[in-house]
Amino acid sequence: MKKNAIAAACLTALLAACNAPDASNGATAAQAGAAAPAGQTAPATVAADGRPFQVEDVATFEEPWAMTFLPDGRLLVTEKKGALKVFDPTTGERGDVAGVPDVDYGGQGGFGDVVLHPQFAENGLVYISYAEAGEGDTRGGAVARARLELDGNGGNLADLEVIWRQVPKVDGRGHYGHRIAFDADGYLWITSSERQKFTPAQDMDSNLGKLVRLNDDGSVPADNPFVDQGEIASQVWSLGHRNMLGIDFDPEGRLWVHEMGPAGGDELNLIERGANYGYPEVSNGNHYDGREIPNHDTRPEFAAPAVTWWEAISPAGFVIYTGDQFPAWQGSGFIGGLSSQSLVRVEFDGTAAREAERFDMGQRIREVEQGPDGALWVLEDMRSGQGGRLLKLIPAG
Repeated sequence: MKKNAIAAACLTALLAACNAPDASNGATAAQAGAAAPAGQTAPATVAADGRPFQVEDVATFEEPWAMTFLPDGRLLVTEKKGALKVFDPTTGERGDVAGVPDVDYGGQGGFGDVVLHPQFAENGLVYISYAEAGEGDTRGGAVARARLELDGNGGNLADLEVIWRQVPKVDGRGHYGHRIAFDADGYLWITSSERQKFTPAQDMDSNLGKLVRLNDDGSVPADNPFVDQGEIASQVWSLGHRNMLGIDFDPEGRLWVHEMGPAGGDELNLIERGANYGYPEVSNGNHYDGREIPNHDTRPEFAAPAVTWWEAISPAGFVIYTGDQFPAWQGSGFIGGLSSQSLVRVEFDGTAAREAERFDMGQRIREVEQGPDGALWVLEDMRSGQGGRLLKLIPAG
């Protein structure tokens, strides 16, 4: 099936989705039963009944976006309008963390990710991402670090320092990305999406549409692939990305990142040093107005995705599971689905990957994490003014 045929069949659903908060991230296609084009992944069967887990409704937050566990078992949860919460899932107690910077809230922008420094127990450092206002009607993603001072149910961010910014700041309120992660060597990774501007993803004078690798203080590692090509390029590990909202390392240390493609082109990519993933020159999807984008196989110099979803799942949040509660799932990746309202399980075989199954969650899923006890935890996206629930998934029975 040619991509223009797919676009024609899906156009009504895609245009309707364009009014949703994450419209530019994709939409559910109309041809769920159609065969996938060559090189792309067909829609998986959504498991509505007989799920191998039971769901505990733990709490509700106001537009939650990200979470991370503290060593004492409590959670830090970001809320998109600019609040950082401390939540105890055992007691239900919650409090506010003061000292959060002002965020530029609107569209896909606001407070983003939160992660702990690998030596948090010794240094108390947390890293946060958020949309930051610029001059005029512009904005861009930023990453800051601060020392978390806990006090009772709440706390404070002390000595906050911005260590990275998207360059340049642009208009619009979409495609920030700004998911952050640390690797086993202590390097800081930042997904910097292309802000719906397309061409910056191929421009090495901009860090938009790039995966960024830094030292924990924001300085540039000497072995980055483009370190001799200028200040901005030196930050870059890979380029040619669209809207990256999930990042994690598998048990062998391989880095996997998913991104929202255009219409019919969501991707899971195995990240290689210095690789160009082709956007907007190539994609296995098309523009939302139906204009075709050449497929990856027409330009072999660009790295191709390990998995493509031609029926969009709108991926958000990502964890590669290593816990004990679901032993059969050890090494599997779990991706939250926004438009697909699902939890997607991905199986890996070395450098290859495939969607293994999909679980119908009945709501848009924004974030997925593994708890210290091996349970899976998910955050729903905002539900029509009702907030987003924190859910705990444990084995059925």
